[in-house]
Order: sequence, then structure tokens, then C-alpha cells
Amino acid sequence: MNEEFLPDARAASETCGCAPTPAERRALWPSAKLTRRGALTVGALSAVALTAFGLSGSSLIAHAEPGYPSWDDVQRAKGNEAAKGAEITRIQQLIQQLTQQAADAEAAAQKAGDEFYAAQEAYFEQAQRAEDLQGQADAQAKIAADSSRKAGQVATQLYRSGGDQAALELFLSDSSQGADGLLSRLGSMDQLLEYNRTIADRAAAARDSAQSLTDQAKTARDERDRLQKIAEEKMKQAQAAADAAQAAVTEKEANLETLQAQLAALKDTTAATVAGYQQGEQVRKAREEAERKAREEAARKAAEEAAKNNGGGSGGGGGGSGSGSGWVRPHGGFISSGYGSRGSVCQNGKCSSSFHRGLDFANGCGAPIYAAASGTVTARFSSHGYGNYTKISHGGGVSTGYAHQSRQIVSVGQHVSAGQVIGYSGNTGQSLGCHLHFEVYTSAGTINPAPFLRARGVSV
Repeated sequence: MNEEFLPDARAASETCGCAPTPAERRALWPSAKLTRRGALTVGALSAVALTAFGLSGSSLIAHAEPGYPSWDDVQRAKGNEAAKGAEITRIQQLIQQLTQQAADAEAAAQKAGDEFYAAQEAYFEQAQRAEDLQGQADAQAKIAADSSRKAGQVATQLYRSGGDQAALELFLSDSSQGADGLLSRLGSMDQLLEYNRTIADRAAAARDSAQSLTDQAKTARDERDRLQKIAEEKMKQAQAAADAAQAAVTEKEANLETLQAQLAALKDTTAATVAGYQQGEQVRKAREEAERKAREEAARKAAEEAAKNNGGGSGGGGGGSGSGSGWVRPHGGFISSGYGSRGSVCQNGKCSSSFHRGLDFANGCGAPIYAAASGTVTARFSSHGYGNYTKISHGGGVSTGYAHQSRQIVSVGQHVSAGQVIGYSGNTGQSLGCHLHFEVYTSAGTINPAPFLRARGVSV
């Protein structure tokens, strides 16, 4: 607790003979960190205290519900040292509370985002394992089928060669020359029989292996589906935490500078008036509103430009360019890293993954990122892996992900059109330079975006 101004307040109250009781003092200057409800309580008790000091508390009572003082409260408090001390303490606590709440909410959002990233990676790895096992099972089944076919061909050849008839001829032959020929034929048949047994054994082993691998693949798919549900739940939790953090930051931004200006006005011992501070606040808000409108206008123009590119149907390498299929290139520039296995690279405390689950588009810092197809935004949050991340569902079980953004300009639940600007490239998360990491999702996990986009006429 900051008690910098409490001695003056107490001295003034003792001079006027209206010092608060110990209970009132504990209410006015609590030692514990305030909760949101605690801030409201302090605001209401401050109004009671001001009434006790002979000042009108009507304005403060009107503002006790949201927990923030008005400029009228500040003006009235400046006229009384005890009231000023109480209001200074109250505002200081509110500033601390706003700052702490925003920091806690952002930390919780980051933690939830990281938990989602870990859960999704576990799901993707299990999906890859299931796919690999099924691929191995299919390969063994093919070996079994091929071996069985070869064994059948050898058996047919033996039958045509008449193995039993050759043995009978040898038994009845009284010619050494004829016997030699028959022995040679029987020797060849023995070799064929041995070869056939080998092929048959290979076919049986391959069938057993195929069945075992098929069973393992089914188990892996069941585990994949379980992990997918966990990842989906973690995504919901991460989004809820991100929304809560945004709300806390918005509240902080909406009130912090005003509270700081009110605090400065209360501490000011010069001839500066509350009206001067209030006017400065109005100027600041007007400037922020102008900046907001400028950002919206820039986003609108970018969306219009993307729509023009879409209409052209060039299918070229520029971001937002399409082919008439409903799909467009999500970012300009060149492909700096493809899909699949790669060597992990570490730089400045960050390491790239050993299996790359998307395409990296390198087009410089701050370049616009476009929705690859029309759809609904289902996620917009941050994690240490993806950085600033957006996910869009396009229907039919297909979704796309956009990672490492410097800034995101769409919200969850928003419908976006193909080629619409949804954010700007950056270097957030596990990134070694400004780029867009682009992923395509199906029910089986991630797939290679390059052939997926090319099949839809998009140049990558």
C-alpha cells in the first residue's frame, strides 16, 4: 500500500476533530490487494467518509457502481485535505488493480494458449503415427498379396510339369540316359517347391504383419481422436482466456490514463485546474478515436484491393490472388520452408520444429495476410509456439491456420471472404524472422498445403 499522502490526511482530520474511526480507516486504506468487488466497496465507503467530512457524496455514490471516480469527485476532493487523501489512495488502488488484473489475465491467456499448442501438437503427432502405421499395414498387405500370387503361379507351373509323373518314369526307367534327364527334372522341381515354400512363408508372415499393423493403426486412430477432442477443448479454453485478457486490457486502456490524470490533478499544488486535466483527456480520446478510424480505413482499403486481385483470377504468386475456385494465396512472397521433415534450427533462443506442418510464406514484416477461402473465424489468440494465431473454418471439415502474425484484425465468430485481410505478418512465437506460417487441417490432422492449393488453381 502506498501511504505517501496518508500522514497529511490524518493530520488534517485530527485538526478538524473528524478523524475516521479505526474501522473506517481500515475500510479506507485496506492493506490487502483489492479485487474488483473490493474496489466497488472502497468506492462506496469513500462516499460515506466524504459525507462524514461534511462534503456532498452524491456524485461519488453515482460512480460507486463502476468503481471509478468522476472529475466532479476529484474537484470536490481537492477542496478538503482529508477527502483528497482518501481519493488519492482510492485512485492509486484502482490503478494498481487495473494494471494487475490486465497482467494476470494476459498471463492466463498465454498459459492457455501454450496448453492448446501442446495439445494440438500431440494430436498432430498421433495423427501422423496412425497414418504411418496404416501405410505400413497397407504395404505388408500388398507384399502378402503379391507373394500369394507368385506362390500360385509356381504351383501351377509344377502341376503343368507333372512332378509325380516324372518320379514314376524314373522308377520304371531302365536307361541311365533317360534316368539322368528325369533326375535333372526332379531336381528342378525340388528347387521350385522350396522356392514356393519360401514365398508361401513370406506371404503368411506379411499377412500376420499387416493384421498386427492394422490393429495398431486402429488403436492409434482411437488415440488420435481422443487427443483431437482434448485439443479442441483446449482451443475453447484458450479463446475464452484470450477474450478475458482483451476485456481486462480494454478496461485498463479505457480508464488508466484518466485515473492517472485524476491522480495528477489531486497531487497538483499549482494553479492548474481540474478542467485543464480533463481537457487533456478529451484531446487524448479524440486522438485515439482518429487513430482507430484510420486503422479501420486502412483495413477497408486493403480488403478492397484483395477483392480486386481476386476478381482478376490471375492465380499468380501475389498474396490474395485467386483462380476462381474460391481459394486464394494467403500471403505474397516466396516459400521459405515447405511441409514435412526438416532439420531443427535454433537462433536467439528460438528453435524451429523438426517436422514442419505448414508452408512458410516470406513477404517481409507487416505484409498483409489474406483469408485463403471464405469461412468463419473460430480462434484468435496467442501462444509461445504459434505466436499470434488465427484459425478459420471453411466447411466440409477443412480449416486453415495463420501463425506468427504481428497484428490480427478479425474476431472470433466473424465471417470472412476469400482474399480478405485478416492480419499482418510478423515474428511472434517460435519464429526466426517475419513470415506467415500457413496450415491446412482436415479430420486426419494437417496436410501439405502446397498440393492442396495447387489442386484449386492457386500458385505456390
